[in-house]
Amino acid sequence: MSSWGKNNDYQTPKNYWSVQEAKEKIQNFCAYQERCAWDVKRKLFEKGIPEKDIEDLLDFLTQEKYLDEERFASSFARGKFRLKKWGKNRIQQELRMRKISQASIRAGLEEIDPEEYHDALLTQAEKKWESTQEKDPFKKRFKVIQYLMSRGFEQDLVQEAVGSLQ
Repeated sequence: MSSWGKNNDYQTPKNYWSVQEAKEKIQNFCAYQERCAWDVKRKLFEKGIPEKDIEDLLDFLTQEKYLDEERFASSFARGKFRLKKWGKNRIQQELRMRKISQASIRAGLEEIDPEEYHDALLTQAEKKWESTQEKDPFKKRFKVIQYLMSRGFEQDLVQEAVGSLQ
């Protein structure tokens, strides 16, 4: 489990759920939108559910198809790319933080259309280039590259995109 749980004394459960109540509420939690096991564990921990019961609930949710790691990774990758314009590196980093397997991460990243990805990168690069007030072209280039890298785009693609702007 991540650091939000066991070693943080200041994070105590707010209001406790019984195991039966947790089962019902966590089903609704998972049905509302795609979730991963990490999200569910975190929610159950916050509600004071014992570790053994958390594992039982996760097994139940997986069997009933409320939780599916690959489906979550695909949905997450599509959503973060289309809505927040994140690059593949940033998406991959976030999925790893949520303890998603490498195979599921690869499957999720394949959901992103390469042409749409390249167009988004060029659009982001142009917007940042226009909005950067720097006079020195080298500093301006550096700032745009840093911005795109922080958004999670790959360095070779960023260099190519920024090179096409000059």
